[in-house]
Amino acid sequence: MAGLDSLDDQDYPAYTTGQAAELLGVQQAFLRSLDAAAVVRPERSGGGHRRYSRRQLTLVVRLREQLDEGHSLASAARIIGLQDELADARDVITGLRAQLDERDR
Repeated sequence: MAGLDSLDDQDYPAYTTGQAAELLGVQQAFLRSLDAAAVVRPERSGGGHRRYSRRQLTLVVRLREQLDEGHSLASAARIIGLQDELADARDVITGLRAQLDERDR
């Protein structure tokens, strides 16, 4: 049994397909299609049932937004990947600037 610390873990697979679909307002078939396309790969329970994490639910929301804007699934996944890479690069730049500022003091 997972400890209470798991409640704060963004990657803890806490949600069944039905729960995830209800929370997100999507069909379970949509979630299964994302798994089949290897875009969102949920963990599997001991009985083989899909279990989604909060991080994965956030990704599904982002994908749904892109799909609603008319992008294909492949394009939506690529856009989100590039957005995440850009955010990571900005974090690195911010950290490097802070180091330079600290060094220049």
